[in-house]
Amino acid sequence: MAWSRIRGHDDARRQLFSAYQRGRLAHAYLFVGPDGVGKKAFALELAKALLCERPPAELTACDRCPACAQVMAGTHPDVTTARKPDDKQEFVIDVMRDLCNQLGLKPARGMRKVAIIEDADDFNEESANCFLKTLEEPPPGAVLILLATATERQLPTILSRCQLVRFKALSPADLRAALADHDITDPTTVDKLTRIAGGSVGRAVALNDPALWEFRQVLVSALGSNRPDAVGLASKFDKFVEEAGKESAAKRDRASLVIRLLTDILQTALRLSLGAEGATTDPAEAEKLRALSSRDPDLIADMLEACTDADRHVERRVQLVLVIEQLADRLARVG
Repeated sequence: MAWSRIRGHDDARRQLFSAYQRGRLAHAYLFVGPDGVGKKAFALELAKALLCERPPAELTACDRCPACAQVMAGTHPDVTTARKPDDKQEFVIDVMRDLCNQLGLKPARGMRKVAIIEDADDFNEESANCFLKTLEEPPPGAVLILLATATERQLPTILSRCQLVRFKALSPADLRAALADHDITDPTTVDKLTRIAGGSVGRAVALNDPALWEFRQVLVSALGSNRPDAVGLASKFDKFVEEAGKESAAKRDRASLVIRLLTDILQTALRLSLGAEGATTDPAEAEKLRALSSRDPDLIADMLEACTDADRHVERRVQLVLVIEQLADRLARVG
């Protein structure tokens, strides 16, 4: 299969192939694009292609040799991955030191070492400075791949030393194919995930959770009410987020998914208010959504803006209970 498993990133692949064919493969790449669109899968495929022992073509893995098997299993001694700890808000220096020490060792199986660094958006000053030394003087044959969501979140010293590779949200067709790869094939499910996920297969898979869709009905009822209850909505929202687990990352992920559902509900209501009769296909939601759509479109737009602000606060790690309370208050006030 090799590169055929990578959906929707032909431009990025052509950029890497062109550099490789010209003998200009960089020692450091910054993969930038939305969360969940396949940057890590692409990085692992590139690592496999670089380390394959029997490549069938240029920069292409055979998927059968021991090196390919080890990369796919996450056990190849010359592939190092690193990310911030789940209980931390920043990429801590201890993790970065371990990564740099691993890169300093000689390759075990060939001539190259590959490092895949997730959460590059979250470097702090210490971890960035530690990594900068390796970035400026990389070990021979090393390829460093940083995964990030925006160039604006990178330090200029790191950005200037990496080749930039941009990744886009997946098209609906590519997203549908990617969902099939995850054995998600029910047409109704695929349709709603494709509509809501914003071109992110990671988000689509995360949204394929019955608990989220049960909670969506709570949201629809709250927003469709004549007098939305801010306190009640905030309490239910907070309880649902707490049920995601003890880790703050899991809670933030769930909060972000709920905001994604809220956004979809409001966008559907806005389309209905503007006369798009086919905007909703779920009979269970139709009555409440039509009640919501009867409001002034400008008010619905204000509610959407509240969701956008809340999502940004979640991303910036504002205390979740404050984000939820403020969002519920704005939705009830506008509603």
